Amino acid sequence: MRRSTVRVLSFWAVAAVVVSVGVTTPSAAPAPATSPPPPVKTPVAAGYGGAVASVDADASAAGIEVLRRGGNAVDAAVATAAALGVTEPYSAGIGGGGYFVHYDAASRTVRTVDGRETAPLSADRSLFLEDGKPIAFDQAMTSGLSVGTPGTPATWDTVLDAWGTKPLRTLLAPAEKLARDGFTVDATFRSQTAANEARFRDFPATAELFLPGGRLPVVGSRIKNPDLARTYEKLGREGVGELYRGGIARDIVRTVRRPPVAPGSTRVVRAGDLTAKDLRRYGTLKQAPTRVRYQGLDVYGMAPSSSGGTTVGEALNILERTDLSPDAASRARYLHRFIEASRIAFADRGRWVGDPAFEDVPVKGLLSQRFADARECLVRDDAVLVSPLAPGDPREPGGGGGCGPAGTAAPTTYEGENTTHLTTADKWGNVVAYTLTIESTGGSGITVPGRGFLLNNELTDFSFAPANPAVHDPNLPGPGKRPRSSMSPTIVLEDGRPLLALGSPGGATIITTVLQTLTGHLDRGLPLVDAIAAPRASQRNAATTELEPGLWNDGPLRDELEALGHVFKLNPEIGAATGVQRLPDGRWLAAAERERRGGGSAMVVRPATR
Repeated sequence: MRRSTVRVLSFWAVAAVVVSVGVTTPSAAPAPATSPPPPVKTPVAAGYGGAVASVDADASAAGIEVLRRGGNAVDAAVATAAALGVTEPYSAGIGGGGYFVHYDAASRTVRTVDGRETAPLSADRSLFLEDGKPIAFDQAMTSGLSVGTPGTPATWDTVLDAWGTKPLRTLLAPAEKLARDGFTVDATFRSQTAANEARFRDFPATAELFLPGGRLPVVGSRIKNPDLARTYEKLGREGVGELYRGGIARDIVRTVRRPPVAPGSTRVVRAGDLTAKDLRRYGTLKQAPTRVRYQGLDVYGMAPSSSGGTTVGEALNILERTDLSPDAASRARYLHRFIEASRIAFADRGRWVGDPAFEDVPVKGLLSQRFADARECLVRDDAVLVSPLAPGDPREPGGGGGCGPAGTAAPTTYEGENTTHLTTADKWGNVVAYTLTIESTGGSGITVPGRGFLLNNELTDFSFAPANPAVHDPNLPGPGKRPRSSMSPTIVLEDGRPLLALGSPGGATIITTVLQTLTGHLDRGLPLVDAIAAPRASQRNAATTELEPGLWNDGPLRDELEALGHVFKLNPEIGAATGVQRLPDGRWLAAAERERRGGGSAMVVRPATR
């Protein structure tokens, strides 16, 4: 009964807010006469022929054009991702990696590709230690030490070979043109550049690209990247093997091992140990998704090395037996339960989830309803759990502690907060949720000279040292190991067919963003675009729960939650989600942020409001 009620509410609410959008609508902002204006950013669109949602209008337009020319959701995802490598270079690009979740309409199956970066074969648990102590995070981030073997180009190759219909060269063409002709700088791009200005100036290739004329880019100006245009052209012509075995590979290795620091710079930039062998041996992993049942739906996510699927899944299982609908739960009770489920799931994530090639990750146990029930009994409506909370043991039949004695607590280690997410769907019913990243905003800060892309700092997602020496840490560095991720690309099916797909950037806050968006839509009845826009909370087994201003400034709500024992701190912005949804009348709905990161871009091939 809960599901049918929410679907009806959601459908009519969506119908009321849908705004149609085309990909060639003139921009309200002036642009140089020599280049077309960028497409308008619109946070929600509905219609037929397929849909694309991303943070950037040029990137969404690239995906829509592929769909319009007969490509499928996988083709559109690759084209959109390549364009994001131009317009969102501080979040993603061919110097990074990610996770790809795909629904195949013909077979009604969900499959995933792990395109996570890997550590050099020489890496061990002392990778970020000096004199037995962890080096400072900012020094690790801006270094060759932090660079893992990129997985994004190999991901594109894998998914196109398995499910695509267009050649890579065709799909890279829009991004190649965008890099050659330039894109319009917005306030978010300028502010992200300003936040990185000091370290960008220490790398000549980075400064030349992102600080044109030695100055911060002006909002409304255009940034061109001819080096990346040539790199894309080369990958399209010769294949992605060029990045793993050819000239681009040699340039990556040289840059990591001898970071090209500006003369006179006083920054300490450590060299990395990435080798040609590390690049040659890189491979993506095609694997089964995680799956849980929630409110009669099948929720599919990304299995380890990502912790997204297991942590979102466990939290949903913990919430499964609580009616969170507005009729049954006040906003305070809903947020209290959401926060506590997140806290518990993060406690278990920290103890059990790492790269399964190196760690025995009990995925089945973590996703079992029996384990979730044993953990859910910790939650009280009149009190708050204390973090760091000890983990349970999903390997034990009774839930591994549950409400009784559990393991030893360990705090959640730090994780960078920048990434990007895109979601696509096509006229045949195929769907993609794809999250990709170079880790921190600006990655390592090091651009490969002559190639036009930043290298990742993904290896800083490893724990530098155990958070608690008494607790086994599954996320310490190792040779060829994939660092644990929080990326949570998610697809939800109803009776074997897509209902919605979504994901978000935001480091460890990705998990709570996806969880809150799912429950906001499925339980609270919010239209998808409103569930994405709703003010967010994020609890990651920490002493305080982060709140966005919309919740922080709600005095009565905060008072009620603080009376239970919750402790909060302000976070100006959490995540930047996008999603697609199949409406009951057969239209696709694309949804993105209204304001976060300057707003997102939702587009459909043939707009239709009804």
